[in-house]
Amino acid sequence: QVLLVESGGGLVQAGGSLRLSCAASGSVFIGNTMGWYRQPPGKQREFVATITNNGNTKYADSLKGRFTISRDNAKKTVYLEMNNLKPEDTAVYYCNAPWTGGGFRSSWGQGTQVTVSS
Repeated sequence: QVLLVESGGGLVQAGGSLRLSCAASGSVFIGNTMGWYRQPPGKQREFVATITNNGNTKYADSLKGRFTISRDNAKKTVYLEMNNLKPEDTAVYYCNAPWTGGGFRSSWGQGTQVTVSS
């Protein structure tokens, strides 16, 4: 059973923008905080942003002002708007629903590749 489906990645030049989408199953999405995470080449997966069911957001300090997370509860979809992209943003981007005490509610999806050329 596929619980998380990310899309919207691609190849973009530095300074460009992309909007990622993550469609989630109800069991993962409804009422829960959702988040975006990324795994750069050769590195571990890292935190990007989270959004609560009520719309409260948190961001990795280095991404504030360039990335915006949002959600559509009716569509069970979380979005990541990425602006002024930099080559160091190149990564596979994943979404998931974090537990408060650590860990995640779902196994990871396939992610979506974002490549930023200089």
